[in-house]
Amino acid sequence: MFDVCVVGSANLDLVATAARAPAPGETVLGHSYAEHAGGKGLNQAVAAARSGAHTAFLGALGTDAAGVLLRQVLELDGIDHAGVRVDSNLPTGRALITVGDDGENSIVVVPGANAAVVVDSMPPARVVLAQLEIPLDAVIDAFRRGRASGAATVLNPAPAAELPDELLALTDVVVPNEHEVTLLGGPEQLLGRGPESVVVTLGGEGARWYSSTGSVAVPSLPVEPIDTTGAGDAFCGSLCARLAAGDQIDVALIWAAAAGALATTVAGAVPSLPHAASIVAALAERR
Repeated sequence: MFDVCVVGSANLDLVATAARAPAPGETVLGHSYAEHAGGKGLNQAVAAARSGAHTAFLGALGTDAAGVLLRQVLELDGIDHAGVRVDSNLPTGRALITVGDDGENSIVVVPGANAAVVVDSMPPARVVLAQLEIPLDAVIDAFRRGRASGAATVLNPAPAAELPDELLALTDVVVPNEHEVTLLGGPEQLLGRGPESVVVTLGGEGARWYSSTGSVAVPSLPVEPIDTTGAGDAFCGSLCARLAAGDQIDVALIWAAAAGALATTVAGAVPSLPHAASIVAALAERR
């Protein structure tokens, strides 16, 4: 059995850095460019694996060079990718990312093969994690199969979209950021539709956990951010790793907040995702 099964997107991230993101109709000069493995699904799978979880990834890639690269990334982190579909008719997904000198980013995602993700089968896992960069039907199928096998289900509703009642009824934990939760009607409304917990990530302020008993602040680590790309994915993947390991959610959230903060101190998505030893050291230093 796997600890975590991530169902989601895999992209090649094309990253330009500049003093600031351009306003509509404006051109700005950048000062660096890089290509990194990314996509919320792949990022979260790597984050879970680096937090110590035996991890499987279900998604879709093209037959292009980007698809070959992303499979290699999964292999390097020991992530099972037997459930990754290869589609010869679609390119591997791309994300066009602009990062300002303040570390904030703006992203345009072109789904490509991610639009063809289908969940035909799922390996048994303790936690199933999904996002919304793949078809909604695939997420619902994944959670239905996960629930049937006794898995906990965690949804990162990004990018924010209308969530059907069927999906929320199959979801144990919802993890939006502060912008997404507003678009989704707020944490209380989400709780009223089925999930046991709503965890709102708040960037440098950490997170806030909402449940039927109220809400609790989850502190972050004090860091100097370089690039916030992948920070939310670090949070989600590492949270699921600790839930799969048996942590109660309040304890798992402290680990996840530390992982998310550390991810902002390194440029790129996958390169920034911290390993367990780094998270342990950072939490020990804070004490």
